[in-house]
Amino acid sequence: MTMDATLSTHLQELRRGTVVVASLTVLREPGYGYSLLETLSAAGFEVEANTLYPLLRRLESQGLLTSSWNTDEARPRKFYRTTEQGDAIASALRDEWARLDKAVTDLETPGSHQ
Repeated sequence: MTMDATLSTHLQELRRGTVVVASLTVLREPGYGYSLLETLSAAGFEVEANTLYPLLRRLESQGLLTSSWNTDEARPRKFYRTTEQGDAIASALRDEWARLDKAVTDLETPGSHQ
């Protein structure tokens, strides 16, 4: 495996969980899939639609998102919103992310982790 392929694999693993946190955070305000893709992309999260939509369905089945159809416009859209439980999970995940970031940063400084 080349260095680029190895890095790509590890980056994909690192980013996988961040999309969950980002989606739950963004969807504290109702949004539909394509708008979420645009918001995540603008924030630096590169997510493919074929990854995001199954994720949204999974988060909904776990009770972390709710959804409803908006048929007021010419093109019906399914809007998602983070539930109270989803917001609590997102908050806990953001806290853990901050803790891990600090831990990795501390590891970079010799003697700081002892």
